[in-house]
Amino acid sequence: MPFDRLESPGHVVNYLARLFAAALYRRIGQHGVNTGQFPVLLMLWEQDGVTQASLVEKLAVEQPTMAGTLKRMERAGLIRRVADPTDRRQSHIHLTRKGRALEDALVAGAKDTNAIALAGLTAADSAQFVKLANRMIENLERDSRAE
Repeated sequence: MPFDRLESPGHVVNYLARLFAAALYRRIGQHGVNTGQFPVLLMLWEQDGVTQASLVEKLAVEQPTMAGTLKRMERAGLIRRVADPTDRRQSHIHLTRKGRALEDALVAGAKDTNAIALAGLTAADSAQFVKLANRMIENLERDSRAE
């Protein structure tokens, strides 16, 4: 049986993610934030002052990727690093006033993007999609840990 990319969950989710990222960027890019920085801001709006290692773990990105993202965010004035007083090898990432002030506008952009993507779906369809996607995430995370 041939492989049909249009019926492949991996292909469909990958394409959907790229469309989501482009749509989100159209709404947040005007604020000087890119789609790679947005998850970091979301985490810091929830819990300011976490370590870089914590961000790497919670956002499931590679350390070098996070280091570059944080460096760009620091240059843009969105975050500042504060050395841990007990462990100089670690620093805590804090939002600046500028980074905190962007929350309402950026979250509104994300909500608009979600609303556009979910147009025509019922609330039950939307909830089911999120539930199924989270189950697939759990399956793939489990597979990743098995290696």
